Amino acid sequence: MGFYLNGTGAYSLFQLDYSLTYFVDKSDIMKELVPILELKNPAEKDGKKGSDPRYVCITRPRRFGKTVIANMIAAYFGKGIDSSAEFDTLQVASYDWYKKHLNMHNVIRISFNELPEEPVTYASYMARIKKHLLRDLRMAYPDAEIEKDDALWDALTAVYEYCGGEKFIFVLDEWDYIYHQAFATDSEREAFTKFLSNLLKDKSYVEMAYMTGILPIAKYSSGSELNMFFEYTMASKEKYSEYFGFTDAEVDDLYQRYLKVQENPRLSREDLAYWYDGYQTFSGIRLYNPRSVVGALSDNQTGNYWTSSGPYDEIYYYVKADIGEIRDEITEMIAGESVPANVQEYASTSMELSTRDEIYSAMVVYGFLTCANGCVSIPNKELMDKFADMVKQKSDFGYMHRLAVESGRMLKATLTGDTKTMLEILERVYDTESPLIRYSDEAELSKVITFVYLQAREFYDIRQEDRAGKGYVDFVFYPYRETDDGFIVELKVDDTVESAIQQIRDRNYALGFDGKLGDRPKCTGRVLAVGIAYDRKDPNKRHTCKVEVLRGRRQ
Repeated sequence: MGFYLNGTGAYSLFQLDYSLTYFVDKSDIMKELVPILELKNPAEKDGKKGSDPRYVCITRPRRFGKTVIANMIAAYFGKGIDSSAEFDTLQVASYDWYKKHLNMHNVIRISFNELPEEPVTYASYMARIKKHLLRDLRMAYPDAEIEKDDALWDALTAVYEYCGGEKFIFVLDEWDYIYHQAFATDSEREAFTKFLSNLLKDKSYVEMAYMTGILPIAKYSSGSELNMFFEYTMASKEKYSEYFGFTDAEVDDLYQRYLKVQENPRLSREDLAYWYDGYQTFSGIRLYNPRSVVGALSDNQTGNYWTSSGPYDEIYYYVKADIGEIRDEITEMIAGESVPANVQEYASTSMELSTRDEIYSAMVVYGFLTCANGCVSIPNKELMDKFADMVKQKSDFGYMHRLAVESGRMLKATLTGDTKTMLEILERVYDTESPLIRYSDEAELSKVITFVYLQAREFYDIRQEDRAGKGYVDFVFYPYRETDDGFIVELKVDDTVESAIQQIRDRNYALGFDGKLGDRPKCTGRVLAVGIAYDRKDPNKRHTCKVEVLRGRRQ
């Protein structure tokens, strides 16, 4: 047992994950990996030129379970410790090869995001990796006569040649970490790419190399250094999709566990979908953000669990250049639209993003957008809130920034029944050059409503086309605090506000505020009916608004 070689650290971390209430069994990934180990001659398996099935690279956004899976793989294959107590209970135990490979392989597990003491330099970073792995090899294989100054690949070759053909499974997590760090120069990053090539490519001691990161290899290796890897991205490959992120079925199971262990459950199954669903794989599988789902269930409340760790600039970095009027398209996406884009298999992290497709590709790779049917969109409420915050914070979004800031006035005017102010804001929207304004139908008008109530996101769970009463209402604003006022917005084009208010009453849309549906928060404050109409035939009376109280505060 060593620091990197057959260590117990990965098992300990996997054991901790396994013990958690909301652990999800992803051990079926072994059925993809074990056949690779059982190939008699991997070079004979069909594949792209230069690639080898022994080399697997998985790229996903941060916090999508890459490290959890890497620890599990190392704990299953590694000789360092008996992990049967956990794996005997998991899906992998059902396969006939299960015992044959359980704890039967040499595993070298390296997390490339672990750093030496400050000050960190590329030299100290690499020296730490070399020191620990060489020490492990010298202790485990004294007959190989490894010297302290040997190159790692020479030491591993010596083990293979002098110790009976010993082979190793490499589990390398966060392989691209160094490319994001300021302490490494461009030439040092190129040196790291060559280091990985020297360590892994065409080496007889490699039984399998399983590597994870955020950005695909193509970003960093335009030549042949790492072309032996098969790459699996969320946007372009179906294989491995179900192992990163939670599927609908897995979230269903987690929600049932939540109902059993939580004495006072405040989350609905629909809450989890609304907040954290929306990612889509190449094959069409819809995925939830795993970190956020587990965080919400554990805390018994929704929140920004994935996006809270990063600043606004994390998204703003990609849109500030406004290439191809991206900011206008981001505005469309905040309003719920999808935007056509040619998402590529890699994306740059440098300042040299030169086209809108490169920018959108980067945002998909990092998990800020999702891609489906040739279009990109904002996947869920958690990300929608992040984008909305960006528009409010960044003044160079121009009119939409000013409107977002002014949306506080719109909310206050609505709650006080100040229809004069509401009309003033709506007319100002209409009189601008905003790309949202076409008003061909109610769907276009609803985009404007998204922005004039942008600040309300801080205080309300806003549902569009929400199931309520005897149909679907355009917008429902459920207050996060039970005692606050809630309201319903119904839109009409070429119709009257009276018709909108009457529809709210006739279809009993206010039922959603009773808290009896199980998936909507209860509201004990007032419930308001808000009608907003636009008449395309009358240029002198374009908008009308009306606010009525459906029910007063309960005692």
